Amino acid sequence: MSDTTFDYIVVGAGTAGALMANRLSADGKSTVLLLEAGGRDNYHWIHIPVGYLYCIGNPRTDWLYQTEPDAGLNGRRLRYPRGKTLGGSSSINGMIYMRGQSRDYADWARITGDDAWTWENVLPAYKAHEDHYLGANEMHGAGGEWRVEKQRLRWEILEAFAEAAVQAGVPRTPDFNCGNNEGVSYFEVNQKRGWRWNAAKAFIRPACERRPNFTLWTNSQAARLLFETGRGAPRCNGVRVWDGRQMVDVRASREVILCAGSIGSPQILQLSGIGPAELLRGHGINVVADVPGVGANLQDHLQIRAVFRIEGAPTLNMIASTLLGKARIGLEYLLWRSGPMSMAPSQLGAFTRSSPAHEWPNIEYHVQPLSLDAFGEPLHDFPAFTASVCNLKPTSRGTVTIRSPRFEDAPAIAPNYLSTDADRLVAAESLRVTRRIAAQPALAKYRTVEWKPGTQYQTDEELARLSGDIATTIFHPVGTTRMGRHDDPLAVLDSRLRVRGVQNLRVVDAGAMPVITSGNTNSPTLMIAEKAAGWVLASRDNR
Repeated sequence: MSDTTFDYIVVGAGTAGALMANRLSADGKSTVLLLEAGGRDNYHWIHIPVGYLYCIGNPRTDWLYQTEPDAGLNGRRLRYPRGKTLGGSSSINGMIYMRGQSRDYADWARITGDDAWTWENVLPAYKAHEDHYLGANEMHGAGGEWRVEKQRLRWEILEAFAEAAVQAGVPRTPDFNCGNNEGVSYFEVNQKRGWRWNAAKAFIRPACERRPNFTLWTNSQAARLLFETGRGAPRCNGVRVWDGRQMVDVRASREVILCAGSIGSPQILQLSGIGPAELLRGHGINVVADVPGVGANLQDHLQIRAVFRIEGAPTLNMIASTLLGKARIGLEYLLWRSGPMSMAPSQLGAFTRSSPAHEWPNIEYHVQPLSLDAFGEPLHDFPAFTASVCNLKPTSRGTVTIRSPRFEDAPAIAPNYLSTDADRLVAAESLRVTRRIAAQPALAKYRTVEWKPGTQYQTDEELARLSGDIATTIFHPVGTTRMGRHDDPLAVLDSRLRVRGVQNLRVVDAGAMPVITSGNTNSPTLMIAEKAAGWVLASRDNR
């Protein structure tokens, strides 16, 4: 830590930060410091796909956040995993490669007033870093850093669910990532030959670590941003960093780029005096810029986990219930990098409409050949599968707010799930769609029985209330530093991700999304970083 002045400081070595640091240091013209609060990604369970079971809830790799008690969940709190290691959440997530729908980006362009965010204009950014296993074509890239592969497994019960979905009116699709993801198929995953492929492997090692103009500090948490004032708006010129022993001030001559995620970035902004003035003053923090939208607009996908008992087909519940079964699972992975240890948390996906009133698919299924009461709990002792369904476009909005002026204290996370009538209706409708699929001949032959929530619940009110009892986050928080038009009082960023009211500061992560994408959010975050890197470099070269 002898060098403390750089051209750029990137805060957070997760999905967005890893790509940003790579792109900004690539031509050797600029010095880049990448800060990561966690350690290196040298924990073996990060790299074995099923290892997410050992990374989530582990202080070595997870921030260990919890939500506030949530009225929509009937007073429950949820575990709220966020990656705390090189690669960030890409080191502990479900590895699913999903872009969302073209309508998502039409919304972004409309909300920001910037056509840079239309589907046609974000597609090149997706392809720029993609390495798709089928090679390059109109929709996919090859040769980039972000590996996309098909899964290395098949399950009889998942094949049956897919066929049942078709019988219920959901078409098969060969590709979820062409702008309209309606259909049923196995998810494509960010893996390489059976290993997890995280952002650290893709963008930091070995490329960045070979560059003399690139510096990485791990176990180094940003405590607050530094500003200089005088003429014009305050200028962000550095970061105060806790290295585990002392505070170190590091300076940026060009820009500071926050990539700390939808929870970390609003927390750092608020601790630094950027946010709702009343909140900041309440914690004794000097207001650098009154930006009411910081920490507002939290959106997430809430999955409703319906469980069905079956007969006559293997599921992981039974296979993993004996020492012999576990040994076979381990041997299969050791020899062929396939089988249950290569599994993403969800293997089969489906996108459809909860009712004909929706023009686009508005619900997503994550289907697994297993069941349990809650994440981290033991598998059930009977054969079963889980059909988790989420509302892709929730209208509920939550908040992320600091509890104190101490950077060590986790912020209060209040998602406010199921807080609107529209979301409660979609929850009830989606459970009915799940029942319709489960009743099709392809699944009926397995004597499929709804075990959770149970067929005794039928009305909209009953199903919405039961959704609150059994639903959980699917780990897609976005929107807490959203971009928008200059006349939008709640927009934190402009359309090029610059923070309102200050200079030389951007936020580049999932918090920038004005509305959540229709699917898993990791790869859209990479796309945001790809576009932002181009704008930062263009700004540098035009000076």
